[in-house]
Amino acid sequence: MRRPELDQILITMLESQQEVSDCLFTVGRPLQVESFGELKPVEFEPPIKNLTPYQTEMIALNIIGDNLWYIEDLMRHGSCDTSYSLADRARFRVNIFSQRGNYSIVCRQLNTIIPTLDKLKMPEIFKEIPKEKTGLVLVTGATGSGKSTTLAGILNEINTAKAAHIVTLEDPVEFVHPHKKATFNQRELGIDFDTFANGLRAALRQAPKVILVGEMRDADTVKIALSAAETGHLVLSTLHTVNAGETINRILGMFEAEEQEQVRIRLADSLRWIVSQRLAPKIGGGRHALLEIMGHNIRTEETIRLGESEGKTFYEIIEASYTFGWRTFDNACLEAFEKGIISEETALLYCTKRGVVSRGIDLIKKERGEITSTLGSLKMKTPPVKSGEGATPSLKLK
Repeated sequence: MRRPELDQILITMLESQQEVSDCLFTVGRPLQVESFGELKPVEFEPPIKNLTPYQTEMIALNIIGDNLWYIEDLMRHGSCDTSYSLADRARFRVNIFSQRGNYSIVCRQLNTIIPTLDKLKMPEIFKEIPKEKTGLVLVTGATGSGKSTTLAGILNEINTAKAAHIVTLEDPVEFVHPHKKATFNQRELGIDFDTFANGLRAALRQAPKVILVGEMRDADTVKIALSAAETGHLVLSTLHTVNAGETINRILGMFEAEEQEQVRIRLADSLRWIVSQRLAPKIGGGRHALLEIMGHNIRTEETIRLGESEGKTFYEIIEASYTFGWRTFDNACLEAFEKGIISEETALLYCTKRGVVSRGIDLIKKERGEITSTLGSLKMKTPPVKSGEGATPSLKLK
């Protein structure tokens, strides 16, 4: 197999379904794409019923090319991350990994158009994030929840508004930003630097105003990111956590117990925003981004320093600041349900506290005049009266 053949396969896969997010190559399975969260087989001529180990290995080697870094990473660690461009048609973030002695490949399609915050339909409070001058901004969520797209929208906003130097450290480079008012230097792990910690150390000597770190993977990266935020840089990064409170705990968990107190103090001073994301299926197809947004105030600073306690959890702090634009996942679920974007079942599945959301849904239904209970009404039923006996009424639930 050669690259032109691989390109034709990828083009066929992209055209096989609407909204293809991933292309999958697995031994013993046909060509597959993920569309709207579901895996679907791809018909190809000549037919490829099940991929062989040789075919997946050839696809992997064509994607890697002659990059010795990725080959060594794959051989040493069993997987590697890279990128692949399909001319001007599409770009992919690729993970190649070994399973049961064979290679599998997952190609995540990247949007070649830089998104704007308006196009992403972000809440109005979100536009405050690109206005930050210094500090730490974290976008969190599971793999495939849209973190990179959100960060690209923030960087695009900065690029449009500020004449600043922006350095990105990515694995791999996903969105290629054009130079507008800002000047971009986008560096890729394995090609331009060897670890996020070393890349971040070098970035501090490259006179940036904004630094994007693809992922906070270890304590060293977190320490240097905090130093950068404390010395006048705006640092953007991601973490794989489920909500704002878990993000704080995850960062602290990277450090030894004796270091955590100092990290709490530094994090309380530097943290500006945490945005957590979940992609929920929409009614009628497609997916909708549910956002939990927590900013910085005296209460969040105190809770980061001292830890959560009764009446002082991050969930309660965010709820109390709802009027300022902050929101929990429960708020986001109820808003999306009220607007008819997601179903009741989806809202209950993607929320944090089912009881809170269930009560909120009942209130919304009452305002609409909908039935909120499956119970019928109580009616009096009179049993037949036998001769000479009095009738005793009884209650029956219909």
